[in-house]
Amino acid sequence: MTEEAATGAGRVQVVGTAHVSAESVAEVRAVIKESSPDVVAVELDEGRYRQLKGGTPDDVEPGDLLRGNTVFQFLAYWMLSYVQTRMGDRFDVEPGADMLAAVETAEENGAEVALVDREIQTTIQRFWARMTFVEKLRTVSGLLFGAADATIVGLTAGLLVAVIAGPLVGLFGGVVGVTDTTLVRATGAALGAVIAGYTAARVTMAVRGGTGGVEDGVLAGVAIAVGTGGLLAVVPALDSLVVQYVPELLVQVLGSFAVGGVAGLLVGLGTTLVLGLTAAGEVEEVELVDEHDLTDGDVVTTMIEEFREFSPGGAAALIDERDAYIAHRLVELRATGADVLAVVGAGHREGVERYLANPGSLPPVESLTGTTSGDRLPWGKFAGAFISVSFVSFFILLAVAGVRQGFLLRLFAAWFLINGVFAAGLARLAGARWRSALVGGAVAWMTSVNPLLAPGWFTGYVELRHTPVNVGDIGQLNALLGDETRPLPEILAEMFDVPLFRLIVVVALTNVGSVVASLLFAAYVLPAMAADLGGIGAVTRLMLEGATESAHWLWGRVA
Repeated sequence: MTEEAATGAGRVQVVGTAHVSAESVAEVRAVIKESSPDVVAVELDEGRYRQLKGGTPDDVEPGDLLRGNTVFQFLAYWMLSYVQTRMGDRFDVEPGADMLAAVETAEENGAEVALVDREIQTTIQRFWARMTFVEKLRTVSGLLFGAADATIVGLTAGLLVAVIAGPLVGLFGGVVGVTDTTLVRATGAALGAVIAGYTAARVTMAVRGGTGGVEDGVLAGVAIAVGTGGLLAVVPALDSLVVQYVPELLVQVLGSFAVGGVAGLLVGLGTTLVLGLTAAGEVEEVELVDEHDLTDGDVVTTMIEEFREFSPGGAAALIDERDAYIAHRLVELRATGADVLAVVGAGHREGVERYLANPGSLPPVESLTGTTSGDRLPWGKFAGAFISVSFVSFFILLAVAGVRQGFLLRLFAAWFLINGVFAAGLARLAGARWRSALVGGAVAWMTSVNPLLAPGWFTGYVELRHTPVNVGDIGQLNALLGDETRPLPEILAEMFDVPLFRLIVVVALTNVGSVVASLLFAAYVLPAMAADLGGIGAVTRLMLEGATESAHWLWGRVA
C-alpha cells in the first residue's frame, strides 16, 4: 500500500491486490475500515461491477458480429477469464472477490464507490487489435490446450491441416511430385482406412458401451484407420479396383485429401508431442507460485515482463493503457479534494503510482478509448481488395475475350453452389438453425471474394437474433472445463448447450466451410469446367486476350 499526496486538499492511497487471494480480501476490508476514505475507487467498469453485484451482463448485439473479430475477442477474453478462474480454484477464492469486498466494505462505511477502469469491451478490442497474427494464434492455442488434453488438441490441429491441405495438393501436387498413380493409391488407402476405422469404432462402442465407450471407440477407430491406411499405401491391393470403379474426378478429390491427411497426421502427432511436453513444464511452474507471492512486487513484475515478451502490443493494451486510464480517473477524483482509496490489481500499482506522482506524463485520455489497430499497415485490407479485384477481373476478362455468357453463368453458379453448400452444411453441423445456416450459405460466394467479410458473421447475426449471448456464458464454460470428474465427450456435449460456445463454433465452421469450398473450386471444379474451353492453359490465354482488348479499348478512349 502506498500514499500519494496531491497539491490540493485531496489525496489517493493505492492498494495493490491479487484478484484470487483471500489475504487480499482481508487486507482490503481492514484498510478501508482503518482509513475511512471518502471514496473507494475500484478496478471495475460498469459491466463487471453489475456482474459482481449479481446483475445480468449485457447481451451481445447481433450487429456487433458484422464489425469483425468479435468472436476472436470473445476467445481472448475467455482465455484471460479461464486462467483467472483456474487460479481462483487453486486458492479457493472467487475471482474478483477483492473488488467485491472493497465495494461492500465501502457501502458499509458510507463511502462513495467510484468505478475507474476502462470498459472491458474496449480493453479486449484493443488487446486483440494490438496483437500480431502469431500472438493471436498462440493465444487461441493456449485456450484450446486449457480446454482439452494434448491428444484432443493434436487431433483437431491435424484435422484442420488435412482439410486445408487436400485442395492445395489438388492445385499444386504436380509441382511436388504427386502423380496420378499416387492419387489412385492414396484413394484406395483412404477408402480402406475409412471402412476399417468405422468398423473398429462401432465394434468398440458396442462392446464398451456408455460415454466412455464413445471416447474409446473414436480412439480405436482413428488408430485402426491410420494403420490400415498406412498398410494400403505401400501395398497396391486396391489400385485396379479404384481405376475400374471410381470416377477420375473423385479419385483426384479423394486422393489429394488423403495425401493432405498424411500432412495433417504428422502435424497432429507433432502438436500432441509438443503440447504434452510443454504442459508438464507449465504445471510444474504454476505450482511454484504461492498465494503469498501474488502481490509481491518482484513476482508481479516478473509475470508482467514475461507477458510483455509474449505480446508487447497486448501488454500495452491490457496493462499500460489501463494504468493510464485508471490514473486519469484518480487524478480527477483527487482534484475534487476527496480522500480516495484506490483498490487495483498488483500489476497496475506501480504504473498508477508513477502517473499519480507525475500527472503531466499521462497520455491524452482520448488515446486510451475507442478501438485501434495499432501502427501497422492494414495488409489484410490490401489483400482483401486484391482478391476481390482479381475475382471480378477474371469474369470481365473472359467476357471481353468473347467467352459465351452461358459458360460464365455456369461457372458462377458452380462457385455459388459449392460455397453455399459447404458453408451452410458445416454451420448446420455446428448446431445453427436452418435459417441461420442458409443465410451464411447464401452470402458465402460473396464473402469468399472479400476476405474482410466472412459468412460466419452473417450466420452468427441471425443466430443472435434468436439466442441471447453474453460474457456471463464464459463462467459456465469455465465451470465445465474445470470439471475433472467427467469424460471429455460429456463435457463437450454440455458446452454446446452454452450459447456463447455454440455461437463460436457456428461462426468458425461456417467460415471453414467457405474456405474449403473455395479451395475445392479452384482445385477441381474450375479445371473440370475449363476443359470446355481447352483447359486451364486456354483460359489463361483468353484472359490475356481480354486484357489486351481492354487495354486497346481504354487507349482508344484516352488517345
